[in-house]
Parts: sequence; C-alpha cells; structure tokens
Amino acid sequence: MRRLRQETLAEKIHRLRGIILVVSVPLVLIAIVLVLMPRTALDLNTDDADSLQHLSQHDSSSEAGSKRYSVIFDAGSSGTRVHVFCFNEKLDLVPIGDGIELFKQKKPGLSAYENPQEGAKSLNSLLDEALKVVPKNLQSVTPATAGLRALPGEKANELLQSVKDLLTQSSFKFSRSWVSILDGIQEGSFQWVTVNYLLGFLGNDYRNTVGVVDLGGGSVQMAYAISEEEANSAPHPPEGDAYIKTLKLLGKTYHLYVHSYLHYGLLAARAQVLELTRDSGCSCLSKGFKGNYKHGNDLLKAISTPEGSNFDDCHKIVVEVLQINQACDHMKCTFGGVWNGGGGDGQKKLLVASFFFDRAVEVGLIKDPDVLAAKVKASDFERLGKAVCETSLTDMSKKFPRVLEENRAYICLDIVYQYALLVSGLDINPTREITLVKRIKYKGFAVEAAWALGSAVESLS
Repeated sequence: MRRLRQETLAEKIHRLRGIILVVSVPLVLIAIVLVLMPRTALDLNTDDADSLQHLSQHDSSSEAGSKRYSVIFDAGSSGTRVHVFCFNEKLDLVPIGDGIELFKQKKPGLSAYENPQEGAKSLNSLLDEALKVVPKNLQSVTPATAGLRALPGEKANELLQSVKDLLTQSSFKFSRSWVSILDGIQEGSFQWVTVNYLLGFLGNDYRNTVGVVDLGGGSVQMAYAISEEEANSAPHPPEGDAYIKTLKLLGKTYHLYVHSYLHYGLLAARAQVLELTRDSGCSCLSKGFKGNYKHGNDLLKAISTPEGSNFDDCHKIVVEVLQINQACDHMKCTFGGVWNGGGGDGQKKLLVASFFFDRAVEVGLIKDPDVLAAKVKASDFERLGKAVCETSLTDMSKKFPRVLEENRAYICLDIVYQYALLVSGLDINPTREITLVKRIKYKGFAVEAAWALGSAVESLS
C-alpha cells in the first residue's frame, strides 16, 4: 500500500486561504475600533468603575442627579403653608432633617391682607425656610410652585401677580404660570397622586391603584383611574372642566376620572340644608339648639324642631339637597346629573379622607384618634348616625364626649350627610368596606394625604 504524504502547514493555509480571508478581515476591523475607542467601563480599574457608578446617579454638577427638591406653597384662607420635598433618582422621598419633608405655616392667610404686596411679603419667612434646606447649588434647578385657594374675586388677580413677583426674584426655578388658583380638579387629581405614591402603587397598571374621595369644607372631590377606552368615550360635561385628566407618572400614563362637586363640602352642605329649612325648624339639628350659622358672607338661622334631630327626616332633606333625582344624560350618574366615571377596577379599593375621618373620630366610629387609617363600612355611619341624632344638645357631651363643642348642634347633620353622600350620592354599597385615612405610613413616617406632595411628584415626573 502506498503511504499518503502529510500536508504541510503552508499547503493548508493555501488551500483554506478563502475562508481565512473572510474571517480575518472583520476581526482586524474590530481590533482597530477597540484600539481607537476611548476608555469605557470594560477597561476601567476599580476606582474608575466606582466613579462611573457615581456619574450614573449624579449630574456632572455634583449631587444634582441623585437629589431633587420641590417647593410647594399652599395659600389658603386660614393660613399659608410651605412644603419642601426631597427625592432621590428613583423619585423616592428622602428625609429632610428629622422629617420626611419641611413643613412650615404662617397665619393669617393671604386674603386677610388689604394690600396685595403686603400679602405676598408675608411669604418671605416661609421662602427663607425653604432656602435654608435646599442646597445652594440645587436652588436654580428646584421648582417652586404655589396653589392659592379661597381668594376673594377682586383680590385674586392682584394677589396672584404679587406672589409671582416675589417668587420671580427668588433663586428657585420658577415660571409665572406655576402660580395659580387651585381648582377642585387639580386638588382631586393631586391628592390621588399623593395617596397612590405613598402606597407604592404609581408605576403599576391602573387596575392596581386606589380611588380617593376627599370631603372638604366647600367641595368634595372624587378621583380614580379608568381604562384608556373608557377615557376616550367619556362624555363632556355641560360646563366646567372635562371629566378626564391624563397624567404621566413614573413612566406610566394614567387616565383619571376626576370631579369636584362645588358647594357640596361638609360646611357648604350645612348651609344648603339650613337654607332649605329656613321657614321651619330643622330636623337635622340637635334638640334644644337655636342660633346662627355663618358660611362665607351668609348668616343663616339655625333652629332645631321641638322634637329635635331625627335620622330619617334629616336624610330626606339631605337627599333633596344632593339632587339625587336630577336628570342624567349619561349611562350612569352620581348626583346632580354628574357622570360617575363608569366605575371599574380603579375604584374597587376606595380611600376616603378629610372630614370623613375627623367626624368618625368624634362620634367614636374610630376608637383610637391617633390611628393613621381605619376600615369601615358606609352602613356604620347610618348606625352611629341614628344614635347621634337621638341625642339632645345637653346630653351630647356625655354620650359623645369627643364631639367638638362647635359641632355638637350639627353632628347629626354631618353624619347623615356623609352617609347619604356615600350611599345615595356616590352609589357605594352600604356593606362595602372603605378605608378612612388621615395619614399614610411611608418609610417609617406618617405623611398627610394632602395635595401638595402629589403636585411635587407630578411636576418632577
């Protein structure tokens, strides 16, 4: 047998020269690119890698990327407050000193000043407090905004301009459009943001958020997230703002059903009931009461019937005030002919705030006044309301010692109204569990469920 000659290396290269050429050319080009490229994380030493991580969390201007501040002025009729919040790069709240925010307030409110310039100057001390906690190198990138509420019409514009002038001269980032009269729609949507932010629900699907009902003195707001399809088919109200407010928060777009029922806050509702019963005694007032009720510029007679307050009789009056039977042009309405938003998963969990919580504490529905939140049913307001309405003014302090003196004559009315608002007005099943909330626990801090934080989160998102 003839022995085969072994192929030499040169012969193998010559035979495979085509394949080698195809493979080698890209490799050579890649090598050239790598040599010419600037240094990257691939070839950094340990110290350089730490620097890269630091830069990914910070702006080139030191800590601007890791900490962001927001300054919010809340100017109401009774006083002015400033909130300063600090956020990290993930938009989580970072403590300021010993608290989760800087909060300072000053009385009286802006509307107490006859001179608009003097009113604006009253904010100077609050502005100084904010400047103390926001680092100087971050002040120029820290937004300062102001929401003014309950201002008399003739003063409103002059006060707005004066506050704008004051903040324009500050070292904070500011646009004159960031000072405005805060309406109920803004307040309702911002509070929805606050609540869902503190609970850690922002960034989730709208189905995993909670709805909010906030009962103030002059108005009541309802806000909850709905689907995009429902939002696109939402009706337009006959007057006022649209029902839908779209927000982009933490990379997620939410379509909020928001409505503010003006003149249906707890204190305004008292006035409506007394106006309706002005020609006779009011069966919503505690037995033995005779006096006057001041609401805004109105002074109304407040006199109980000889029999005193009665839950069922009072409920009939309240239902009339709520205009439950007003014509509804939509598939389903709440009260006063207002579209209810369509319901859905965004409303399955409901948090109820402000006067709901306060009155529940006063009548003993919430046993511990120091709790942050409590789960109840709407029917609990009916049960306790009947006991409260059976109590005369003279016995109120004995049977319900937590009821504040100024509320004793009106506590039956308040509880009946809250029950009727939930069940008849907002169509909430009496046996459905809802959560009354005053503050929400966030990283060990008890944070008030108010609109200012929501405004800060929305502006920084």
